[in-house]
Amino acid sequence: MNTVLWIVVFLGTFLIMEGMAWFTHKYIMHGFLWKLHQDHHKKDHSSWWERNDLFFVFYALVSIGCFLGWKYAGFWLGLPIGLGILAYGITYFTVHDIFIHQRFKIFRNANNRYAKGIRRAHKMHHKHLGKDDGECFGMLLVPFKYFKK
Repeated sequence: MNTVLWIVVFLGTFLIMEGMAWFTHKYIMHGFLWKLHQDHHKKDHSSWWERNDLFFVFYALVSIGCFLGWKYAGFWLGLPIGLGILAYGITYFTVHDIFIHQRFKIFRNANNRYAKGIRRAHKMHHKHLGKDDGECFGMLLVPFKYFKK
């Protein structure tokens, strides 16, 4: 197996996941599966768990499926793809759930330009409580306008 190709597949998967997250958020979460996502925009519960967290579980299952394909079916791409999805999931959880929404009270003092930009973009996304008229569906890559002072 070529190590460079393995790394390219891993990094490519990580980058593609940002596009998948944007697409899923815009067209699925704010589309036909809004019922699962709406509790993230408008709290209708007192639980730490949100129905919206099922999307995280879905991508975890896809990642696990890739690992199983690698281990039991000899699908060598399964390992770098599965790890790319896992790495994106960890990054998404860290940025979205910990840094932005403060599910755990850490990373509160991060105030560099990038941190402020993604916070600003996410705040603009959450100003819309309904499924329509949303903006800024990405997580790690958001429009440049949110980074301006």
